[in-house]
Amino acid sequence: MTIGVGKEVLSYCSKCKLTLAHTITNMKDAKTIGKVECKTCKTTHAYKDPSKVKAKGTSKLTQQKNKTADSVSDIWMAAINNSKAKSKKYTIKQKFDLKDIIDHPTFGPGVVDRLIDNNKIQVIFRHDIKTLVHNKI
Repeated sequence: MTIGVGKEVLSYCSKCKLTLAHTITNMKDAKTIGKVECKTCKTTHAYKDPSKVKAKGTSKLTQQKNKTADSVSDIWMAAINNSKAKSKKYTIKQKFDLKDIIDHPTFGPGVVDRLIDNNKIQVIFRHDIKTLVHNKI
């Protein structure tokens, strides 16, 4: 995998407190990432290697992401293949569990990777990782 400005990489975002998809904005040298921009909160910060950051409450799939330099689409494909659940249409009223496959009208199919709290889930989509609201009455 080649890295460079404009490429997507997983990095720990200290504002979101999660390992998320980031866009590389600056390189220190040809092989060292300098700065990245979080695709979720749009904050620019120094690259933080997710394998060196201990995040609280990470799932096995999140830990797997931290150990490898796979692209988001590779992680998404592995999550889809590991899930036995049938696809559910996404609405904020629906309650989702770990490894549920959801069909989002904008982002397409995704897999629930993490339950953040009673109303938030982390979902891996083909090109991005998003935090979504669910179980809203």
